[in-house]
Amino acid sequence: MTTVNVNGVDHQVDVDDDMPLLWVVRDVLGMTGTKFGCGAGLCGACTVHIDGEAQFACQTPIASVGTSKVTTIEAMKDSPIGKAVQEAWIDTDVVQCGYCQPGQIMRACAMIAKSPQPTDAEIDEVMYTNLCRCGCYPRIRAAIHKATGAGKVAA
Repeated sequence: MTTVNVNGVDHQVDVDDDMPLLWVVRDVLGMTGTKFGCGAGLCGACTVHIDGEAQFACQTPIASVGTSKVTTIEAMKDSPIGKAVQEAWIDTDVVQCGYCQPGQIMRACAMIAKSPQPTDAEIDEVMYTNLCRCGCYPRIRAAIHKATGAGKVAA
């Protein structure tokens, strides 16, 4: 048995130590907002926060999580940054197909937590790891600026 803290709740899971966090979150805990994209850490659809850092859940064995706090897209509505980003995503009409968007939002929230007023260059540098097959990058950047504008996000 392994204990993993996801979205502030400790869960006991009976899984192999090498099972990726993605499958623990999706298949064992039933939190399907985190998406499977490539399974190789190349697309970012599976992005979650581990102790506030954006990480690929598909490349993170559950044994490596230890006592760290895992946050998934399901908890973002309860975070001031997550709420601001999600509202900006809607207001900016970012989503086309939507598949990559949970990972995009998770990466954006982690970036904003560290840099509350990111420049275009900072956004591009951080967000490049999360792919969008629909090419919504200009709207993603605009939504990030909208979320961080007018004091919506505390520094």
